[in-house]
Amino acid sequence: MGVYLSTPKTDKSSADGENDLLRYGLTSMQGWRTSMEDAHTALPRLDECTSFFAVYDGHGGKAVSKFCAKHLHLQVLKHEAYSSGDLATSVSKSFFRMDEMMKGQRGWRELAELGDKGQKFAGMLEGIIWSPKHGDSDKHEDNWTEEGPHSNFPGPTSGSTACVAIIRNDQLIVANAGDSRCVISRKGQAYDMSKDHKPELDTESERILNAGGFIVAGRVNGSLNLSRAIGDMELKQNECLPADRQIVSAEPELNTVTLSEDDEFIVLACDGIWDCMSSQEVVDFVHKHLNTEDSLSAVCEKLLDRCLAPVSGGDGCDNMTVILVQFKKPSKPAATSSANQSSSEEMRPK
Repeated sequence: MGVYLSTPKTDKSSADGENDLLRYGLTSMQGWRTSMEDAHTALPRLDECTSFFAVYDGHGGKAVSKFCAKHLHLQVLKHEAYSSGDLATSVSKSFFRMDEMMKGQRGWRELAELGDKGQKFAGMLEGIIWSPKHGDSDKHEDNWTEEGPHSNFPGPTSGSTACVAIIRNDQLIVANAGDSRCVISRKGQAYDMSKDHKPELDTESERILNAGGFIVAGRVNGSLNLSRAIGDMELKQNECLPADRQIVSAEPELNTVTLSEDDEFIVLACDGIWDCMSSQEVVDFVHKHLNTEDSLSAVCEKLLDRCLAPVSGGDGCDNMTVILVQFKKPSKPAATSSANQSSSEEMRPK
């Protein structure tokens, strides 16, 4: 569903980077859509031993995906569980924290500033009027409170998927809410590190119905074609239920793997890619072009060109964003541990 341009916007925004353990490339393209609602984050050095990569696919506007790209990784860093080494808890709590932060005066203002041009000026103006003076700015950043005409703002009706990959030493943690996806290539075989959250899945439909929602033609309450997302606050209004039991939930599904010598790269992408190619097809495509392109972002650009539809309508017409993260091989091969063997056995090829 959506309105399309007469000709696609094929200009791409690309970047490359690396650290001691990995290199990455990324690209994004508006395509046939009338606006660009995808966002992403790529931080090879979230801290001295941790990398953070994420794709966010917005719906109903770009504000929520941009908000997540600006704030989610910072909340991961700030959570007390992060300092104790509990990455899974810190990232899970940060997904829910996005919904909390987008409420109230400051939530409204930041979303307005990140949204469409018509709202940007209003958001900036209210920031000048209602944000705290310079001396209070540090305290303001921590408690996220702000008085103003939108103090009772319940949060955005638009939303975004979030697919996050955190790499610390030999650990890969993937947190996903929605239908963006992370795939790992292990000896050329594709393994899904995340699940597409669709309303027809048994666990998803059970939650939706128990919270008072309904599913029509594969859409939650007849509108949303995914069952987990950040934002979409009109579908999170049941005061008798916790955040993870609402019609639409921001709760991420977590998957942790110990990386081995067999692991070559991961691909994070929004559904504009996965609607056109399977996980294995994407892995095969990347392998084919890794040795012929000058950079990882060039491989990503080729992938977007491959998925772009020749005419508007149907698959290949969505916004497209992809991040390719390639693991560097150590100079001396390490012995495969039992933990590596078990993680390999748990994953099923796609």
